[in-house]
Amino acid sequence: MSSPLILVNLKTYKEGMGARAHAIATAAQMVAQESGVTIGIAPSYIDLHPLAHHFMIPVYAQHVDGTEPGAHTGQITAHAIKTAGASGSLINHSERRLSLADIEDSVRALKAQKLIAVICSNNERTSAGAAALEPDYVAIEPPELIGSGVSVSKANPEIIRRSVAAVHAVNKNVKVLTGAGIQSGECVKIAIDLGTDGVLLASSVVKAPEPAVILRDLVSKL
Repeated sequence: MSSPLILVNLKTYKEGMGARAHAIATAAQMVAQESGVTIGIAPSYIDLHPLAHHFMIPVYAQHVDGTEPGAHTGQITAHAIKTAGASGSLINHSERRLSLADIEDSVRALKAQKLIAVICSNNERTSAGAAALEPDYVAIEPPELIGSGVSVSKANPEIIRRSVAAVHAVNKNVKVLTGAGIQSGECVKIAIDLGTDGVLLASSVVKAPEPAVILRDLVSKL
C-alpha cells in the first residue's frame, strides 16, 4: 500500500449505506485516479462484498474477530472478510474497543490471511503497545475529538508527534495514521508533516452532499 493513505470509515451512518456507499466509493476511486493518492473505504459488512468487487480502491472491514471459521455465531472472521474481497480491517476502533488479547488475536488472524491490520489507539502509550503486535498501521484517534469537527492535527499536534515516535521506537516498519476531526487538505498536510502516513476519517466525507469535493480538498496539498 503506497503512502499516504486516506481511509474513510463509513461507520453505520445512513449516509454511508447501500446506494450512498456506492456513490462514496465512486467518488473515492475517481479522486484516487486523479491524484495518485491511495483512498480506501471501510463500509458496513452488508456493503463490503459489492464494493470490494465493483471498485479498485482498497476496501476494509470495520472490525474483525480473531476466531477461526467454525461454530462462532455472530463473529466476523478474517477468512470471511477476505472471501468478501476486503484488503484488511480496522481493529479496536474507539467505538468497538477490544481487550489486548483480542487485538492480538485479530492481528494474528489478519496476518494469516495476508490482510492489512489497522489498530486504532487513543494515546502514545497504547500506540506503542499496538506497534509491538506488528500491525501494518497504528491509527491514533483522541476519542474526545472524534466527530467533533475539530482536527487533531490542529488541536493536538503533539500527540501525533509523540505517537509517531512511540510507534517507531518499537517498530520502524509500522506506519501511522491519524484521525479525529480530519476535514481538509490542510489537516492532512499537517498530519503528514508531523510524520504520519495518512489519515483515518469519517463524517466529513460520509455526510458531505458531494463527497468528491471533500476528497479532492483532502488530497489537494499532498
